[in-house]
Amino acid sequence: MDKKTLCLYFQVHQPIRLRKYHFFDIGKNRDYYDDFANRTITRKVAERCYLPANRMMLDLIKKYGKNFKVSFSITGLAIEQFQMYAPEVIDSFKELAATGSVEFLAETYSHSLACLMDEKEFRQQVKRHTALMKSLFGVKPVTFRNTELIYSDEIGEMVSDMGYTTMLTEGARHILGWKSPNYVYTNSVNPKLKLLLKNFRLSDDIAFRFSDRDWDQWPLTADKFAGWLNNADGEIVNLFMDYETLGEHQGADTGIFDFFSSLPEQVFKFSDFEFLTPCEAAVKHQPIAPLHVPYPISWADEERDLTAWLGNELQNEAFEELYKTGNKVYNLKDEALLRDFDRLQASDHFYYMCTKLFSDGAIHQYFTPYDTPYEAFINYMNVLSDFILRVEHAVTKTQNKVEKAKMKALSTVEKKTETLAVTGKKRK
Repeated sequence: MDKKTLCLYFQVHQPIRLRKYHFFDIGKNRDYYDDFANRTITRKVAERCYLPANRMMLDLIKKYGKNFKVSFSITGLAIEQFQMYAPEVIDSFKELAATGSVEFLAETYSHSLACLMDEKEFRQQVKRHTALMKSLFGVKPVTFRNTELIYSDEIGEMVSDMGYTTMLTEGARHILGWKSPNYVYTNSVNPKLKLLLKNFRLSDDIAFRFSDRDWDQWPLTADKFAGWLNNADGEIVNLFMDYETLGEHQGADTGIFDFFSSLPEQVFKFSDFEFLTPCEAAVKHQPIAPLHVPYPISWADEERDLTAWLGNELQNEAFEELYKTGNKVYNLKDEALLRDFDRLQASDHFYYMCTKLFSDGAIHQYFTPYDTPYEAFINYMNVLSDFILRVEHAVTKTQNKVEKAKMKALSTVEKKTETLAVTGKKRK
């Protein structure tokens, strides 16, 4: 009998955080970023999570060889900060890449929501991210994971059109209904695109509930989890989570590293699962049905929709104002403006503006550097206002150059015409 598949995927992302940017800075100060916070947080998470977690993954690969597989998607903004503040993190990922047991996934360079607003920017970001992964790790990604697992029929069609045949998304209950996330599905428009769905219950048992002493299943051990895998229906269990789960969201003192270190042994001993990368899983398993997703889903909050980023007027205003500048920024081809446009697109900025309370409020509060969503909105809009001013100034400057060039060309033509006319008269 064929073994079932366990697919382990981690998201690696760090936004480039904005400094406190005041109204009176607009038009005067282009220094948008909190370099101290970015350096401090990148170093802290590198030491707590990325470096020890990568060492652990490398040890597991050395111990189990090709029997242990893991996959990552690393945003371009995270890579930028590793290059500046923690280059040893990139070296440790390169070491993992060299084993052949790790798959690196494609995604948007900026961890952006471009797929919802600007298809040209979405495609361009994916292309840049793919090139970055190829240059760093020597492998061109063949599996796609959108920002925050955001997916719809339309987005899947775009991804398929870019040449990807496998995509990750959320096994959202309101989409699946009675169906199980533990099978492979296809895009309902283009059946060539296979979909791997996150098993949110088992993933969140690790990512969110692992250290919760009030949870009736605490403490979670590797052998207990292997038993839960055995009881799962279907052919494949996809465990998708933030890499920062290891050591940052769940501190080393919770036993999270011990849990993951011992998980493969327990899986091999007491379950009928094998570890595969998303690419391998898509080759092995045949889809059982198309999955119809008319409206975008994500892996965030109870609703598993877009309301974490675009659920209120503040978020929508900021989002729309940002993307209004898109075409102008492309046409200008100004490196500084393109860099800032990248950084301002990170979905985190809109997440900080979320006004949700109740069940998801605590999670939002954990991730935001602001005291209130309104403070996040004001700070972002101040930065965005200055950015738009710079774009408009550059457009005007370019137009003036064009006008001067036209006038010069016209003047040259007029002079030549006059010369020809005079020459013609002399010849007569």
